[in-house]
Amino acid sequence: MKVLVTRPRSQSDGFIEGLKAAGFEPICFPVIQIRPMKDNQQLDKVLKNLDKYEWVVFTSVNAVEVVFDVIARERLLRPKQSSPKERGLLRSARNDIPKVAAIGPKTAEALKARGVTPDFVPDEYVAESILPGLGDLNGKYILLPRAEIARKALPEAIVNAGGIAHEIAVYQTLPAKPDAQGLEALRSGVDWITFTSPSTVQNFVEIVRRQKMNPFELTNNPRVACIGPITEKAARAEGFAIEVVAEQYTTEGLVRALLNA
Repeated sequence: MKVLVTRPRSQSDGFIEGLKAAGFEPICFPVIQIRPMKDNQQLDKVLKNLDKYEWVVFTSVNAVEVVFDVIARERLLRPKQSSPKERGLLRSARNDIPKVAAIGPKTAEALKARGVTPDFVPDEYVAESILPGLGDLNGKYILLPRAEIARKALPEAIVNAGGIAHEIAVYQTLPAKPDAQGLEALRSGVDWITFTSPSTVQNFVEIVRRQKMNPFELTNNPRVACIGPITEKAARAEGFAIEVVAEQYTTEGLVRALLNA
């Protein structure tokens, strides 16, 4: 069975290998690309004054990569320490290093690869589920390095809990140039279309329509699978009928869901 992979090519290797191992034929058709914000002076300033924050909350691997690229470029990294209190994101005038939270195992793995073990990772991999693990937020600053366009559920929940949510856009999610082989496969017919974020849904629809195709009436009537409920909600809002939603909101969970469909 042919499975269309719409996530960025740079983040698709594990998903593609998992699909192949499960007996599927993955078709690369990235519909988004990730671009760090240019000349992000706000991020530079924040990273030099992290001691004001109680938490830094990373909601995606993209945010981790962009932030740590800036840290490395500015040579702000501290040597890795054995003590959680001492292992910090970067140099600070004091040792008051904020705690770090990560949404999802992939984001946590990206942090660990850079020498930072998250203080909290929620069991459910959506932004709203992270709030209970942050403790008392009254009057405390929470740093949210995020996409330029991101859901407001988490910062709103932080504010409602008495905290001060400081959102910083660190990357953009932009439409990708259509892949010629992917377009050919889509025109000839695939069995599944997979979506891994609301932006993959929206950009897929836009790209397909530009190619004079109806995204809801494609050859072979492909079924649609989503990585989790947030993506499912976005896909339904666009007009897709959803056949499968992964129980574990990871690409591994999505492969298992496809196998069980």
